[in-house]
Amino acid sequence: MKWTTAITDVRAGKELVRGYDLKDLVCKKSFVEAIYLVLKGELPDERTTTMLNAMFVSCIDHGVGVSSAMTSRLVVSTGNSLHTALASGILSFGTLHGSAIEDAAHFFSLHAETEDISALVRDLKSQGVRIPGYGHKILQNDPRTDALFDVARKTDFYGKFCELAIVVRESVNEISSKQLPLNVDGALAAIMLDMGFDPRLAKGFFIIGRVPGLVAHIYEEMTTGTGLRRLTEDEVEYTGVEERPIES
Repeated sequence: MKWTTAITDVRAGKELVRGYDLKDLVCKKSFVEAIYLVLKGELPDERTTTMLNAMFVSCIDHGVGVSSAMTSRLVVSTGNSLHTALASGILSFGTLHGSAIEDAAHFFSLHAETEDISALVRDLKSQGVRIPGYGHKILQNDPRTDALFDVARKTDFYGKFCELAIVVRESVNEISSKQLPLNVDGALAAIMLDMGFDPRLAKGFFIIGRVPGLVAHIYEEMTTGTGLRRLTEDEVEYTGVEERPIES
């Protein structure tokens, strides 16, 4: 049984990516344009390239304190290779880090035609369901969201899903004990849907944007001479039982 693909054809000394000669893409197109090409099967226009570039830049890094950066640096500090450390960082993306964009994309898609968003939000809150794409551990307002929506308006990608994201934010904050921002994951999810992307690609967007940041963290860890990362005894609080004898 043959494998089939419509992405790349490597035969007769030539490599075609979605029908375009890779050599021509190298000389004439940007990395962002090539990413869009492999994902969507066609080259983007200028406004699409501008929007996509802003999206990837917005999630390139968020400091050493997030789990993916910490994991990558910890793993490379033990003597592992760069790609092993990078893989560990990507694998640390879970429900609480790096996945909200996908969950938000599915949420917005599911409720795109919901008429009473306030009622929906109240109902979800009563069930203890947390709406993805809202809130942040540190930020009370996510400046990345503001910047992305500015670009979305300028490129005409601020559509019904971006509007839905704002309405949901307003409804969430009507009943929340503290103000919750529409975070970068929620903004990215809304914009990619307005651009016509499948929600199943959402986490891929975050990974594409974050990998350069993780590589930078790994390289910094490799070159600063910190050595093996581990906690000292003073940094660990023991909460178990005190020493006890074994009865004979």
